Amino acid sequence: MKRLTRAASGLTPQEYKTLARLSTPIKIQNFLDAIPSNWEKNGDTYMSPRRVLRENKAHCFEGALLAAAALWIAGEPPLLVDLSPLSGKDFDHVITLYKRNGYYGAISKTNYTTLRFRDPIYRTPRELVLSYFNEWVLDTTGEKVLERYSKPLDLRRFGAGWLTEEKDLHVIADALDTLPYYELVPKGNWRYVRTADSMELKAGRLLEWSRSNPRT
Repeated sequence: MKRLTRAASGLTPQEYKTLARLSTPIKIQNFLDAIPSNWEKNGDTYMSPRRVLRENKAHCFEGALLAAAALWIAGEPPLLVDLSPLSGKDFDHVITLYKRNGYYGAISKTNYTTLRFRDPIYRTPRELVLSYFNEWVLDTTGEKVLERYSKPLDLRRFGAGWLTEEKDLHVIADALDTLPYYELVPKGNWRYVRTADSMELKAGRLLEWSRSNPRT
């Protein structure tokens, strides 16, 4: 696959250089881990990679876009997958897929101990997404809520304008919602799913970036 050139990306030389340095999934993940979480204190945002670099913060969707941009610049497809919880139980979580030697891994920006990076050891996207099932737990009840996941969304269908867009990228968020989704739990088996124990709940409540942090 062709790398995304700077001219085609619309990025400034410095922006492109920053993303081009993130030449592996691990480098991308380390970069995302180092920037604050976006608590959206002034309302919902869907920031482009340019805005994330400028604001130096991101939530899962915005981190996934930046990861996808860096992969595209490195010559890999920019693919997002939406993880969707039981209706009304929690917010969706968006990850970026990558492959090594035919196996899938995931890059993930999250503020919690769970739903994080995945090494490239999974044979299919479904197998990868299943690795998140036991970890997605409501911190109030211990209920496991991951219900389904989307078909991968290739961001090349939007051209390259999303890398530098100053408006919120509702068009991509809406496109994720309209993709085919695949159920994870066999019909009738939700009643057998065990709630998280006290230790799992304790770990799940740890936050990397608090809302009171002025950088978020």
